Amino acid sequence: MGRRANWRSTVNFNVVLPLCSSLLSLVFCALLFGQWRERRRSYQAVWALGMLWYGLSAGTEFLGGAFGWSEPLYRVWYLIGAIWVAGWLGLGTVLLLGKTRFGYAFAGSLFLAGLFTVLTQAKYNYANSGIAPVLYFGVAAVLAVAIVVDTFRGGSAWPLLAAAALVVGTVVSAVMMALVSLPAPGWVVDPVTHIPTGDLFPGYLRLLTPFFNITGAFALILGGVYSTYIFMPKVRVIRYSLVRNQSAARYLGNVLVAPFAIVLNLAVSIPAALAALLTGRLHSRVPATLLIALGGLIPAITSGMNRFGNTSGFFVGELLGVVFLFAGFLVSIEVFSEIRIPFTGIVLRSRTPEDIA
Repeated sequence: MGRRANWRSTVNFNVVLPLCSSLLSLVFCALLFGQWRERRRSYQAVWALGMLWYGLSAGTEFLGGAFGWSEPLYRVWYLIGAIWVAGWLGLGTVLLLGKTRFGYAFAGSLFLAGLFTVLTQAKYNYANSGIAPVLYFGVAAVLAVAIVVDTFRGGSAWPLLAAAALVVGTVVSAVMMALVSLPAPGWVVDPVTHIPTGDLFPGYLRLLTPFFNITGAFALILGGVYSTYIFMPKVRVIRYSLVRNQSAARYLGNVLVAPFAIVLNLAVSIPAALAALLTGRLHSRVPATLLIALGGLIPAITSGMNRFGNTSGFFVGELLGVVFLFAGFLVSIEVFSEIRIPFTGIVLRSRTPEDIA
């Protein structure tokens, strides 16, 4: 017992967990970039960039925990980790599903993100927020309407609109971070867990986190659920249709019914999916997308708890998130038909069409 207690006292999990998250994220980033060089799919490049942000953000946490925090490190941590990561990972899912009706779900995510931004300000009354809550909600609402309209028309412009908005938001947030003045010492950590929090930043910067994170996390989670629903054997208890050659009233009714239908149909289809899994007939995308959804859900919960003052699970959720994301992408035949050493032609594993369930 004494040795076990001594071992626990010498291991600093505020150093070990972020280090593991950072290294795994950077390996994942390298693999994704290698796949992008081979296949040139836009979603792979964006996911690679998202995982780069993930790795760099966790890297700042490792450096802060191991050697002490500084103002530049604190700024980079918040900008990349709290604002950019989820948005860019979510954009990868948007580009992957850009030719489907997923635009409706993404528009809903945008609207909810804008609404939650306003509600967050109303609850916590962050200082120096100014018109940011109303402005962010307005931007989210306008983008959501534009995406709904393009999706209804069967267009393919809405993923590009989402990408343009994220690029602009990334640049604007970087400028905001560069110009903001922070009180000494320029960083702050939870006094109990020693995990960093965003308490030093003004409201207009803090409110970017729900705006970016809810949109990105919902896109990642809902994209995983949506893909699972598409590829799993289904029992359709509630039927709906989103084809455009129907009356406006009927189409709107189907749009409103679709979320409930997907959830119910997915739930009642689970036994058939389990049977297909046990007999080796389940499409590989089903377990892969479920793992991806978990990889988006877990850090979304723990980072949300961090925002509300409960920091104890933050680093654990961050590590579990990248583990599940990595596992999901490795399982997915469509993403990794070949696994090779990045920047080389050396193939570690190759899958044939017969491997696809």
